[in-house]
Amino acid sequence: MQTGKFTELPHPASFPSIQQLMQEHSLYDRRLDTLRSKLFLTDSEQLEEVRLKKLKLSLKDEIERLRRLGAS
Repeated sequence: MQTGKFTELPHPASFPSIQQLMQEHSLYDRRLDTLRSKLFLTDSEQLEEVRLKKLKLSLKDEIERLRRLGAS
């Protein structure tokens, strides 16, 4: 017979707020602006650009989800 361990969910206060997510989104946006200002990107910068775009989109989705739930 197996017994499973139950884990508690993190306390809601430990989840990031919309404001924190927006600040992080802004940081990614500023870094992308820096990359866009360059004439040529190295391979690692190109990968970083793609990664940052995905992170920004993910944050935008999470911000919208929290707004729909009425979080602040």
